[in-house]
Amino acid sequence: MNTPQIALEIMAKGMGGIFAAAIIIMFAIMILQKITAKK
Repeated sequence: MNTPQIALEIMAKGMGGIFAAAIIIMFAIMILQKITAKK
Protein backbone atom coordinates (compact mmCIF):
# COMPACT_ATOMS: atom_id res chain seq x y z
CA MET A 1 0.00 0.00 0.00
CA ASN A 2 1.49 3.34 -1.06
CA THR A 3 0.79 5.87 1.70
CA PRO A 4 1.30 8.97 -0.55
CA GLN A 5 -1.20 7.59 -3.08
CA ILE A 6 -3.82 7.01 -0.32
CA ALA A 7 -3.20 10.55 1.01
CA LEU A 8 -3.70 12.00 -2.50
CA GLU A 9 -6.96 10.03 -2.93
CA ILE A 10 -8.27 11.30 0.44
CA MET A 11 -7.29 14.89 -0.52
CA ALA A 12 -8.99 14.50 -3.92
CA LYS A 13 -12.20 13.20 -2.28
CA GLY A 14 -12.10 16.06 0.25
CA MET A 15 -11.64 18.68 -2.49
CA GLY A 16 -14.46 17.08 -4.50
CA GLY A 17 -16.73 17.22 -1.45
CA ILE A 18 -15.88 20.89 -0.84
CA PHE A 19 -16.48 21.67 -4.56
CA ALA A 20 -19.88 19.88 -4.52
CA ALA A 21 -20.86 21.71 -1.30
CA ALA A 22 -19.89 25.07 -2.87
CA ILE A 23 -22.08 24.34 -5.94
CA ILE A 24 -25.05 23.34 -3.70
CA ILE A 25 -24.60 26.55 -1.63
CA MET A 26 -24.48 28.65 -4.84
CA PHE A 27 -27.74 27.05 -6.08
CA ALA A 28 -29.39 27.59 -2.67
CA ILE A 29 -28.40 31.30 -2.73
CA MET A 30 -29.77 31.68 -6.30
CA ILE A 31 -33.10 30.05 -5.29
CA LEU A 32 -33.36 32.23 -2.15
CA GLN A 33 -32.66 35.37 -4.23
CA LYS A 34 -35.43 34.40 -6.70
CA ILE A 35 -37.91 33.77 -3.83
CA THR A 36 -37.03 37.08 -2.09
CA ALA A 37 -37.20 38.96 -5.43
CA LYS A 38 -40.82 37.78 -5.97
CA LYS A 39 -41.93 39.07 -2.52
